[in-house]
Amino acid sequence: LWARDIDEISFGTAVSFEAVTWNTEWFPLNGETTINYVSQIVEALDVDFLAFQEIDNFSSFAQMIEDLTNFDGYYVDSEYSGLAFIYKPNTVTISEIYEIYTTQSYWRPFPRSPLVVELQFMNENFILINNHFKCCGDGYIDWGDNWDEEKRRYDASVLLKEYIDENFPNENVIVLGDLNDEITDASSDNVFQPFFDDDANYRFADMEVAEGSSADWSYPTWPSHIDHILVTNELFDELENATIETIKIDEFMSGGWNQYENNISDHRP
Repeated sequence: LWARDIDEISFGTAVSFEAVTWNTEWFPLNGETTINYVSQIVEALDVDFLAFQEIDNFSSFAQMIEDLTNFDGYYVDSEYSGLAFIYKPNTVTISEIYEIYTTQSYWRPFPRSPLVVELQFMNENFILINNHFKCCGDGYIDWGDNWDEEKRRYDASVLLKEYIDENFPNENVIVLGDLNDEITDASSDNVFQPFFDDDANYRFADMEVAEGSSADWSYPTWPSHIDHILVTNELFDELENATIETIKIDEFMSGGWNQYENNISDHRP
């Protein structure tokens, strides 16, 4: 029964570029069952680009990519990274893939190095940066403690913004991932404040979701909304007509959230 229900999920269209971020909690959370579910969901969503975080078993992920029709993928084969993506090669052309801030001096703000993908969709260039920021903390930035979790995320935002400003000042940039913090925090404790301070050039596409009902948030067990999509000003016009939502896959499963959380993830895409 669940197979037919999952097949009813739809998001991708033939005329728009879709980018999805999804933390698939220690993939594959429940072995073969997880792989089968995620494969079905990827096929049903039918999106152009899907950024993953928390891939724990890369051979399982590689096998899943092999078995998918109409999709290709890439993963960073490192025990700390967990970052990967899947894309549609018939709509997306990948030109470059690389990690940034990889050296030891950056491990404090970036326990997982951001993964940059340069691609073309319908002859337009896009830069997508997949991230998984440091987790946890108490909700307050301790400016005097460089190992404070919020301070580490704040510093990651500063460095990410610097990199984009210097390298892609006029490009269509999409930053996405499990950023492990809320964009609605007060400015004094908002780890994303560097982006908010430059609102002429940066905008969180999912702000409406973050400010809306907790039923639509990406991390329902807390509940909180900590998975984000940030775009640069080159895409502000496109945002006006864009669809931004948390895809509630659990609602397409007969066992609802329990079935989803036990077999797939504690995050929604």
